[in-house]
Parts: sequence; C-alpha cells; structure tokens
Amino acid sequence: MNKPTDTNKMTYQNSGVDVVAGDALVDWLSSDDKPKMPHQDRVVSGIGGFASLFNFQFPEMKKPTLITCTDGVGTKVKLASEFNDYSTVGQDLVGMCVNDLICTGGRPLLFLDYYATSKLNLTHAQQFLESVRKACIESDCNLVGGETAEMPGVYHGNDFDCAGFAVGVVDQENSIGPHKVSEGDVLLGVGSAGFHSNGFSLIRRLFEKDSSAYKKWLLEPTRLYVGMMKKLMAQFDVKAAAHITGGGIDNIPRVIPAGKSVRLDAWNFTEPFIEAQKRSKLSDLEMMKTFNCGIGFVVIVNPDDADKVIADIKAFGYAAQRVGHVVSDNYGEDRYRVFKNGVAL
Repeated sequence: MNKPTDTNKMTYQNSGVDVVAGDALVDWLSSDDKPKMPHQDRVVSGIGGFASLFNFQFPEMKKPTLITCTDGVGTKVKLASEFNDYSTVGQDLVGMCVNDLICTGGRPLLFLDYYATSKLNLTHAQQFLESVRKACIESDCNLVGGETAEMPGVYHGNDFDCAGFAVGVVDQENSIGPHKVSEGDVLLGVGSAGFHSNGFSLIRRLFEKDSSAYKKWLLEPTRLYVGMMKKLMAQFDVKAAAHITGGGIDNIPRVIPAGKSVRLDAWNFTEPFIEAQKRSKLSDLEMMKTFNCGIGFVVIVNPDDADKVIADIKAFGYAAQRVGHVVSDNYGEDRYRVFKNGVAL
C-alpha cells in the first residue's frame, strides 16, 4: 500500500536550493560538444568529481614552481544582474586572476571558479561559465572545476557573486619581478579595454542615472594579457610586469626594488575615464590612483628594447606607450611621482 504524500514536508528544494539544476549545469559544462580546453592531456580528472588531478611534470624546467592567485569581480556583478547580461563577467573573473599570475613571468595552467546566487538560473549561469571557458582558452589555461552555490537569504533576486582561482607554473630561475629591475629601466603602458573590473563602487554611482546609455563601457570585460606576455617574454628580456587594477598606479611600486622609485609621465586618458573624471571632478592624480585610466598593464624593459617592445605590443593589437622610468630618487612612501608637462602633480 502506498503511503500518502506529505505536501507539508520540508525539503532542501522547497527551502530554495535546486540540486537538480546544479547537476544539470555540471552536465552541460562537461558535455563532449564543448571545445577542447588547453593542457587537456595533463588533466587526469576534472569537472564532476570532488577535486581535480593534474599531471605536474615539467622536465624542461630546472626549478618548476607553482603560482597561485585568487580574485573576484567586485561590485561590477551588480551591473551584470541589473542589465540581465552575464556574458562578460566571466572574462573579467579570469582576467583578474591570470593577469596577476603572469606578473611572475610564468604561465597559467588551471582555473577554478566559484559562483553563488540566491536561486540558480541555468541561462544566467551558462552565460557566465561560457564566458569563463572562452577566457580560459584564450589564456591557455584549463577550467578544471568549480563550485556553484544557491544561498537564499544571503543573496536576493538576481544577486550573485563570483570568485576565481588560478594555478600556474614558472621556472624559478626565469621568474621576473623587482629582483631584475634596475635604474633606467623603462615602463611601457599597455592599453586597457576600459574600466575592467575595478572602481565600480564609484563607477556605479557616477553612471547610476543613465547607466543603460553606457552599458557597453560598463560591461566591457577585462583585457587578457597572457598571450601578449608569452610573446614578449619569448623575444625580450622583460624585467617585471604590473597589472593595473584597484588603486591604479599604486600597483606599480610592488615590482620596484627597495631603494628605487619611479618617475611617471601622465598620459592622455581614454574616453570612458574622461567622462568619469568629468562626473567625479577628481584630479588627474586622484584618477590615476583610483582607476587604470586606459593603461591596464605595465611592462618594464631595458631602454634599448623599449621601441621594439612597443612595436610588438601594437602588432598584437593593443595600444602601447612609454609611461615612465626607474630612478634612484627618494620619492617617499609612494615610491613614485607623476609629472605632466614637466610639472609634478
């Protein structure tokens, strides 16, 4: 005899968590019709298990060393949910991680994501993850796993958040950074694609009354610099690199050795930042200490190589220009000073 159905039973699903939808998302992500990911031959087990296994053998390296980093997209996720467009923030997430990782001189291998929302919408999650996949392929790293969490009561409506975790490798003897930088070395600024993923707590306020008119600017994803850096490092003696994220030019001293400073030459802001400056009334220096202002990445090279590196960056499709050089002057705690037309800002 069948037992009567208890319609008042409290289950995980009617508390707001749909396990079936989560399983469907994993099935979609791991389906065979997806393009092959980089380094697939090294993946022993990937998406679908409790953890991923990767064959970490690099006989061509003398001292293979793991690189790990993590980041998020910040309050840009609010705009994605407000615009109901989740098709670009996945690239933001990958870019924020792998662009940091390559500042060691290494290369990305693996990526994992964390996606949390109030209730899993498969269309939104698939848009997000497709963006992550494409960015991973462009950055030559494999999306080996992640986590999708439904958290009703913590998130509401279309609210969501995401985090990324990247793993890479570098031959320790060939790593770049402050230990390679010398006085006289030149800083080359590489063009950004706009705001990237930083400063959006302020940007959202600046554009809140007419955000729909500036959707392209606001959702333009973070540029991926991995391919460019791999090409440059194969041809030139790249000394160091800095990913220009939150805090703008305050990121540069992180790759300058103790006892040295940087003289920066102010550059012309690109259009989105001109508009943001007009609305915020921030000074040039305040802008440069908040946003990337059109320079999303900085490469430090020998003066003799500077023009050739600029030409290669432009051939890759990105704008590039000299933005400063390393000096022995004591510029105080900031360790940089910005000049415009020969006058310190």
